[in-house]
Amino acid sequence: MIIACQLLVVLDATVVNVALPRIQADLGFGPADLSWILTAYTLAFGGLLLLGGRAGDILGRRRVFVAGVILFTAASLLGGLATSPGTLLAARALQGVGAAFAAPSTLALIATNFPDGTERNKALGIFSTIAGFGMTAGLILSGVLVAAGSWRLVMFINVPIGLAIAVLAPRFVAEPQRHSGQFDVIGALTSTVGMTALVYGFIQAATAGWTSSTTIISFAIAIVLLAAFLIDQARATQPIMPLRLFSIRNRAAAYLNMLLLPATTASMFYFLLQYLQDVKGYSPLIAGVAFIPLAVVLFLAARRAPKLLPRYGARPIMITGTALITVAIIALSLLEASSSYWVAVLVPTMLFGAGVGLSFMPLNMTILAGVDPKDAGAASGLLQAMQQVGASLGLAILVTAFNAVFNGNNADHASFTAGVSRALEVSAVFSGLALLIALFVIRTKKS
Repeated sequence: MIIACQLLVVLDATVVNVALPRIQADLGFGPADLSWILTAYTLAFGGLLLLGGRAGDILGRRRVFVAGVILFTAASLLGGLATSPGTLLAARALQGVGAAFAAPSTLALIATNFPDGTERNKALGIFSTIAGFGMTAGLILSGVLVAAGSWRLVMFINVPIGLAIAVLAPRFVAEPQRHSGQFDVIGALTSTVGMTALVYGFIQAATAGWTSSTTIISFAIAIVLLAAFLIDQARATQPIMPLRLFSIRNRAAAYLNMLLLPATTASMFYFLLQYLQDVKGYSPLIAGVAFIPLAVVLFLAARRAPKLLPRYGARPIMITGTALITVAIIALSLLEASSSYWVAVLVPTMLFGAGVGLSFMPLNMTILAGVDPKDAGAASGLLQAMQQVGASLGLAILVTAFNAVFNGNNADHASFTAGVSRALEVSAVFSGLALLIALFVIRTKKS
């Protein structure tokens, strides 16, 4: 049940990517607004993960897990029935809220049910394999569903899976011990609204310009609220993001890379899928199938990572994975409208898959190593919050970079491709920074 839930929430971070052109045509989304279909989900997901983790600690992780899955399932049904951009975005945001309360319990249940060491590493290996594979499986599944009928099937597919998890979880998942405490509502509100304002500011900059009053006000609100969030966390007796989690150098650095790497991966899927459909003329099904080699390589690399840990330790594996991601993104940034899939896309995406498969498991292990059981929910919630916020913030920045070059005419393939290349160049900066952190900041011993 734990793995099934993780697969469900990861799938929905990418499953709509292939369907974006169809959704845009059906519901009338503008080019800059299209990214909100992804961002509405990842922002609500990332912004409330910390509160979701805390809720699991206090109310019971299994109870919160099931409640989150039920809300996620209902929101998926609403999204499939949407007839306007506003309704779809509201449904995607509600999906994110449901995922935020279900997802922290997955890693927390692993952290509390498996002792630190070999057993936990095996469990995290399976978890990371499913999480990584789910990103690409979502693209393939989306292509199949859109080709089979409609983009709405991308939403409806969650309903039977979610209902099955909600019904079976109480029978197969044990309820860990609860911890007394209270909710840090101020922290949850300031972090969520602050991050939303920050992402909105970048997206507004892409359309209205950096000097627009809306852009400036959005950034000002973000700065004030995020500063208030940090002050609240330092003073709160039971914060949703205990600052002591950053007191260990390796964990703090791994959290930062959990922000940077998803900013890279989200952009690759978002822009490359539109390039394959809008520039190369691929159907949704063929665009999804084009990612099968990436998915296979990612799965094999993720399965291999836990076996390499005892021999080499976490750091060399995450360095190798991050380096592969960086090389792959640099290669993809060289795309032109006339580029061949077999040369310019296939090889870099396979390198990318190997990099993702090797990177995330040692990062998960580094973050959860030595975590006190009472902080398990907060630590796992913060881990996943970093992933989702990184994806949201990274995509907002890269959409801004894309629109700085793109002339707004989808029929102008040269301009569109130039925008994609610029966005991927900025994306390579994110992964390059993550590589430097892995090289010079993180210090780990062999398992």
